[in-house]
Amino acid sequence: MAEIIQRDGTWAFDGSTVRITPGLHRSVPLFRQTYGEITVPLEAVSGIVHEPERKRGRLRLRLREGADPLLQATGGRLPDAADPYRLSVDVDRSGVAEYVAEEIRRALLLDQVPKEPAKSYLLAGPPVPVSVRSSDGTVSFDGARVRIDWADTSDRVKRATGPRIIAVGDLVQVEWLPNSGYEDGFLRFVTRETVFSKLPPEKDPFALDLWGSARRDLLTALVAAAVTARLPHPSVRAGEFTDRPPQPPAAVRVPAQADHHDVLLRRLRELGELHRDGVLTDEEFAATKAAVLKGFS
Repeated sequence: MAEIIQRDGTWAFDGSTVRITPGLHRSVPLFRQTYGEITVPLEAVSGIVHEPERKRGRLRLRLREGADPLLQATGGRLPDAADPYRLSVDVDRSGVAEYVAEEIRRALLLDQVPKEPAKSYLLAGPPVPVSVRSSDGTVSFDGARVRIDWADTSDRVKRATGPRIIAVGDLVQVEWLPNSGYEDGFLRFVTRETVFSKLPPEKDPFALDLWGSARRDLLTALVAAAVTARLPHPSVRAGEFTDRPPQPPAAVRVPAQADHHDVLLRRLRELGELHRDGVLTDEEFAATKAAVLKGFS
């Protein structure tokens, strides 16, 4: 057993798995504390590095592309402090950190773990049900459906449409960008019908606009990862290109012209009803309609 215990957390390697446990110190980000313990199988690891520095160094665990739904959903955009695969190391524990890194490297070599992208998720992702309250509303996921309940501060278009419920089978992908504190982020659920929509997050009824507490909004990555873990793995779509002429993946294939036209008309009808009911002002209606038309052009 190779183990290192630091203020930010504990990493323990038993020869087949790396067990990552977040620390209890108040400096540990809320996201790490909420995500909890992560068990990484050796087959999901592509490498590990120890980066010593004068005061505090770090251990970085590198996973194979496509192995972890959290990394797939966040696209490497998690802040360093919230990254579960990064551990700050005190200078007097550098020797222990290097020992842990060397043990993992030796096991990777002995087990001949491949470095190429994984063909399926090797980590389970966050458990469900999971629910997060953000600046734009509360998003919940029970393993089969996503539900968004808008906040009082959400855009009037969103509040007028009521709670949004999306079945996993209707989803194409999840898009996530963190709220940095300087620029807004978003959590967007892309369905077959909205794949062409280019509405801004603040007006998109399939997206949460993340503009409030960056610390709390970061928790939406839990939902993004949990949903991503239950969508087809990226390699499934990539595999469609091997035995037939190139064409868009089934999940995102451009619909027939008639279907495309029907979706556009339905969106415009919904906007027209909101305008007639006084939910949208003339300016809001014109701007939203222009965004919809541009998205379908």
